[in-house]
Amino acid sequence: MQIIYDIRTDTLTITFRDAYIVESDEQEWGIIFDYDATGEIVAIEVLDASRRITQPTQIMYQFVGYEVPTQTRVKEFQFAN
Repeated sequence: MQIIYDIRTDTLTITFRDAYIVESDEQEWGIIFDYDATGEIVAIEVLDASRRITQPTQIMYQFVGYEVPTQTRVKEFQFAN
């Protein structure tokens, strides 16, 4: 899985797996689901992400049923200008 926030286009893309996208469907304005040939979701794109996400530089990734060391639970990223 890959998460990319592009500050230039203000777009957040969550890619679940590397697959050829054959169809995209805008579920609601600015939320686009990308599908492969079998109809499985490949990615979700969020347009105007900074309006929808309060802290785009912070990602919380949680494992359920698996203990993750505290120091790896929250990562803060700094962006160079």
